[in-house]
Amino acid sequence: MTTAQLNIDKVLYEILESVSDPEIPVLSIVEMGVVRSAIVKDGMVIVEITPTYSGCPAMDVIGDDIKSAFKANGYEAKVDLILSPAWTTDWITRKGRTALEKYGIASPLDAIADKEALLGNKKLVKCPQCGSLNTKLVSQFGSTACKAFFQCQDCLEPFDYFKCLK
Repeated sequence: MTTAQLNIDKVLYEILESVSDPEIPVLSIVEMGVVRSAIVKDGMVIVEITPTYSGCPAMDVIGDDIKSAFKANGYEAKVDLILSPAWTTDWITRKGRTALEKYGIASPLDAIADKEALLGNKKLVKCPQCGSLNTKLVSQFGSTACKAFFQCQDCLEPFDYFKCLK
């Protein structure tokens, strides 16, 4: 890879880092793990993104926000949806997981722990406000379909838990 290519990649990455997830504005789409690739081809930036789940209503907004961010930086961009392999919560970056918790949303657990927590079998979801594991499932669905609604039994705060998707 040439120095020029490294600089282009860095610029593309920085622009994509400036695009927030519309449902969780403290996360960039890079931190959320929806960006698959970004290249410049024949003077156009081509960005590939994967929805967090099939039919995610935020994808149109994300596509428009990507095009706007690149346009503001002097680039024309095209956004392609890539459906396979399917997005997984494993793609949320460490920085993204920290941002989720600071924002008040519990980070996803692994698939086995997630199932135990969502069936109410074990107290595994940590309250993002106080850190307690003394939490209970209130509803399988939170503010969006990819989240469940929990309440902390210690600080009594309600919060969303981002479900594990594999």
